[in-house]
Amino acid sequence: MTDREMLDHFSDVLISDPRLLSLQERELLSNLLQLAHRFNGDNNVAETIARAVGETVAGRMHEALGSSILQRIAAERTASTSNTAQFPPRPPSPGPPSPGAGLNLTETRIQSSPPRPPSPGPPSPGAGLNLMETRIQSSPPRPPSPGPPSPGAGFATATAAYSESVLVAEPAEILPAHCVILEEFLPPQELENLIQDTLRHEFEFHVSEVVSPGVNGGGTDFEHRRSRVLLNIGRHGAALAASVKECLPRILPKLGHDTFPVSRVEAQITASNDGDFFRWHNDNAHEEVASREITFVYFFHREPKKFRGGELRIYDSRWQDGYVPTENYRNIVPRQNQLVAFPSCLAHEITLVDCPSRAFADSRFTVNGWFHR
Repeated sequence: MTDREMLDHFSDVLISDPRLLSLQERELLSNLLQLAHRFNGDNNVAETIARAVGETVAGRMHEALGSSILQRIAAERTASTSNTAQFPPRPPSPGPPSPGAGLNLTETRIQSSPPRPPSPGPPSPGAGLNLMETRIQSSPPRPPSPGPPSPGAGFATATAAYSESVLVAEPAEILPAHCVILEEFLPPQELENLIQDTLRHEFEFHVSEVVSPGVNGGGTDFEHRRSRVLLNIGRHGAALAASVKECLPRILPKLGHDTFPVSRVEAQITASNDGDFFRWHNDNAHEEVASREITFVYFFHREPKKFRGGELRIYDSRWQDGYVPTENYRNIVPRQNQLVAFPSCLAHEITLVDCPSRAFADSRFTVNGWFHR
């Protein structure tokens, strides 16, 4: 077989693997390439798309291979300890990728310099476009490293493999802005029920507090957070939280997070309207909420969408007696029926919301919650 034939065969194998390219992504690529050929046959656009796809597939391939190897090592280590395995253990098959997990074409990482806590400002250009979750780097991009994680790498995949021999983990110096995104999370009718139930409870929303209602040291601070919350999330909100909990065994491995017993689930509905925001914070930085392990944010709104901004920015976080944001972050534009999950210790913020009508029904709505260890 010639080098070219081997490369073509390898490409066929990769593009058919759902862990590397989902069906939705292949359809998106097909549409993009068709559009590219309309520009007078100019191949520059197609070549740019090809490079982006190649980088994405390579990164996902490294992640899939690395996770598989670590799972095999952990399984073999457990088997040798118990002396019960008679055959080499099979690593668990990696689950299907989250729907619409995103190509590099639609995921942005932004760096600003020097690092500083973000202040509310006008929404980023293009914030109203629903297909963007991008990474942009002001310095030359660093290719993903397939090598072993650095010692004490926080929620890195290696933690799951070696956690049985580690009693107390030192905080990682840098935690990357890992998150899991699930598109079209609720069936259409359940989404509509949630929207209508939320709108019926408009007058039960009250001003958001900085930490959590009823927690000492909470209270309002309009320079840090502006929004309204509903604590009684109702039957439809509770059903959504239960659905997220059912997905947790699938979410944690994708975050490189160890499994843990969920002691309780905390959730609320947040309405963000014109001028609302939430400066950078951690969800478990205070003693009263220190048991929060995983944060989830579910986006929903009336259609057509009547607001811009309100992006969720999750920062690469540096340990300084608690995690603080670095200059790097993952920017997630709210999309209808989209769920985002990430470790509660990561620094994150909600950017300024622009809602010209100022009508409650046109707000950016979320069910946001936390799984406690």
